[in-house]
Amino acid sequence: MVGSVGNGLVDLGAAGAGAVTVNGFGKAPNPEAAAVVEGKGEETGNGRREIVMGRNVHTSCFAVKEPDADDEETGEREATMASVLALYRRSLVERTKHHLGYPYNLDFDYGALAQLQHFSINNLGDPFIESNYGVHSRQFEVGVLDWFARLWELEKEEYWGYITNCGTEGNLHGILVGREVFPDGILYASRESHYSVFKAARMYRMECVKVDTLISGEIDCADFQRKLLQNRDKPAIINVNIGTTVKGAVDDLDSVIKTLEESGFEDRFYIHCDGALFGLMIPFVKKAPKVTFKKPIGSVSVSGHKFVGCPMPCGVQITRLEHINALSRNVEYLASRDATIMGSRNGHAPIFLWYTLNRKGYRGFQKEVQKCLRNAHYLKDRLKEAGIGAMLNELSSTVVFERPKDEEFVRRWQLACEGNIAHVVVMPSVTIDKLDYFLNELVEKRATWYQDGISHPPCIARDVGMDNCLCGLHK
Repeated sequence: MVGSVGNGLVDLGAAGAGAVTVNGFGKAPNPEAAAVVEGKGEETGNGRREIVMGRNVHTSCFAVKEPDADDEETGEREATMASVLALYRRSLVERTKHHLGYPYNLDFDYGALAQLQHFSINNLGDPFIESNYGVHSRQFEVGVLDWFARLWELEKEEYWGYITNCGTEGNLHGILVGREVFPDGILYASRESHYSVFKAARMYRMECVKVDTLISGEIDCADFQRKLLQNRDKPAIINVNIGTTVKGAVDDLDSVIKTLEESGFEDRFYIHCDGALFGLMIPFVKKAPKVTFKKPIGSVSVSGHKFVGCPMPCGVQITRLEHINALSRNVEYLASRDATIMGSRNGHAPIFLWYTLNRKGYRGFQKEVQKCLRNAHYLKDRLKEAGIGAMLNELSSTVVFERPKDEEFVRRWQLACEGNIAHVVVMPSVTIDKLDYFLNELVEKRATWYQDGISHPPCIARDVGMDNCLCGLHK
């Protein structure tokens, strides 16, 4: 009977691929799935690295089965589920210790909000119009939106926005607004834009032009202008990155605007700013260019679960009020207006955002940004001292370096990789001690990866420039 809860205790709390059993249940990983992973990450015949896919979760999922007839009397199922959850919690603690590659701030304490867990809080409809559903958090949502509107210098009566379910939804909404403003517009985005931008183009069946990037990862405005002039008869909808996914590069917003105007697009463009991570960091970086609605931008989106540190995925989307009427529809069922991507929206997320913004404020965020930048420079310098090629963009806390040879090491430290490079995103929860722990392990492992004299560290000059590459050729 114990095994009826599920078979998913494989890999919990373990860095390796071995199976773990608790209370008599659990099973070994699917050998075929393991083989698929094992063969990835190597150079293929044409010199291109194959994409490394993660493990098949069907080999470790927690099955759901019907309770036995005597469960209420024995309480055995409750005890088994408690043991599963306890082990899962231990695995979360362990994985949090080795979290470096993805831009999530894991340093938070929302104990004061535990009292709200028992409520189904749903912010369906327009944040500014109360619907018939009364268990909502619009008071918090609009307060958070006002804070971000002030940050990006847009007056209360001139903006519209909402708390999204994730950063991708912010991009989907921003690009959709641009498409509604210019139905025949062409979407332009740099090749290093987040995949959600190109997903939006597919979803909306928009013509999309990929623009080349500089070695830093930011958009190449010379190539942007060339491609604009090839389509001068159609309006331009542009995605501007306030921090690219892999290199943390910040597109030069002023240069993008200048390029548009010089190319004859003065009143025929819409700019969406994808600020998923750095959109909330860059306002607190000295000498950084401003992202502001005083410039001719149409929308900005950021993620709430990244730098802010919400425990659930969420985001903030702000656009000009004048644009939103084209999207909105009155819904009698709600007694509200719908202008969002999703219908139901997480009503807890605005409360978590409100709580953090009130606790930290502008000065608190500024201190955390400075700490992240200092620690990122520390990591880059230590990597180079160890003979490992690395790059850090001026306005970023994303440190790019050579991809570790061992995929188990990559999984252990949850590194995000692309081709021959990997990166660490230094967040407020990433301390110097944690970086030292990672660096010492990397240096130790690296010495074994290349000790045979046959294998050599990859050349990453193409990705980070020759000055930042420390391979045998460029050292």
